[in-house]
Amino acid sequence: MARRQVFPFTAIVGQERMKRALILNAVNPQIGGVLIRGERGTAKSTAARALAALLPDIEVLSGSRYSCDPKRPNEWADDTHAMYADDELITEVRSTPFVDLPVSATEDRVVGTLDIEKAIKSGEKHFEPGVLASANRGVLYVDEVNLLDDHVVDLLLDSAAMGINIVEREGISFSHPAKFILVGTMNPEEGDIRPQLLDRFAFSVQIEGLSDQEQRVQIMERRIAFEIDPENFYIEWAIKEKQLSDQISRGRKLVNDVRYNRRDLMSIAGLTSSFKIDGHRADLVILRGAQAHAALMGRDAINDHDIVLAAELALPHRIKGRLFQDTEINAYELEERLEQVQSDMGPGETGELMEDESSSDTVKKKP
Repeated sequence: MARRQVFPFTAIVGQERMKRALILNAVNPQIGGVLIRGERGTAKSTAARALAALLPDIEVLSGSRYSCDPKRPNEWADDTHAMYADDELITEVRSTPFVDLPVSATEDRVVGTLDIEKAIKSGEKHFEPGVLASANRGVLYVDEVNLLDDHVVDLLLDSAAMGINIVEREGISFSHPAKFILVGTMNPEEGDIRPQLLDRFAFSVQIEGLSDQEQRVQIMERRIAFEIDPENFYIEWAIKEKQLSDQISRGRKLVNDVRYNRRDLMSIAGLTSSFKIDGHRADLVILRGAQAHAALMGRDAINDHDIVLAAELALPHRIKGRLFQDTEINAYELEERLEQVQSDMGPGETGELMEDESSSDTVKKKP
């Protein structure tokens, strides 16, 4: 299979916070996507495309229009179940999908359409897949997401959160898996995004052009080298790309088994409370992000550092009463805040969970 000629992810200069947000979503797409805000020419779209090319190929059921996972029959689309009702499974390998959603996309284009007339006449459901079907198990990229219709953004965020797309028309329904890494980018100078939608993006990153002279030179050198000879440029970065790709693959296998204890949960809750964050979405995002980072590092339990790195991505766009540009939080500030939260905990909240504690407190327990 021919390799997609995109700029290598590991060759992107700087923008470490943006790269971390994307990688953690790659390890665990259930985190809920990332919004990248920044001026033109800051590698936003380059990073999104590079991430998809970096991800390992996927095994799918042959003939599936939704890249259904043969190992997860409970997640298959309705017509995939019908296709393989009594037949032996036939699989094939495909590249991780990368779908670029146009700003002009309509609801039908996104979710797909049901042919009601055919269903009534023949009794058979006929579904024409949309963007969500194409993006399953891949990356869905939305440039200028702030210019997209709010209703369409809601649909994307709903599917990203639930991992399924359900289309209902005239009492007829059709469902298919819709698990994808949602990457939205925007230039704040072209308009903002409603706070209700902003909160539903798990991570948010504000990026700017690099000011360091050496880094700016590296950007020019690497970009020109890629444009002149993309094949050889990729070969130069192939080892680093393979290392990161393998690291993500290992993290994906480990992430659902990464453990945490009540102290970790109390730390996360105390951190979000100290910033007066509304709702509970941020708490869950930080926990999932911490698990993803621990898995990426090859560990089976989260620690304070994982929590801080996840909070650095999950909190800035949720802090009330300040402009987005003023809400950037650095790891040092978060570490200090976390230490304060933990120092205020009672003795029973800071210790490790004991073997004889109730099952409600030992869902995910450190050894």
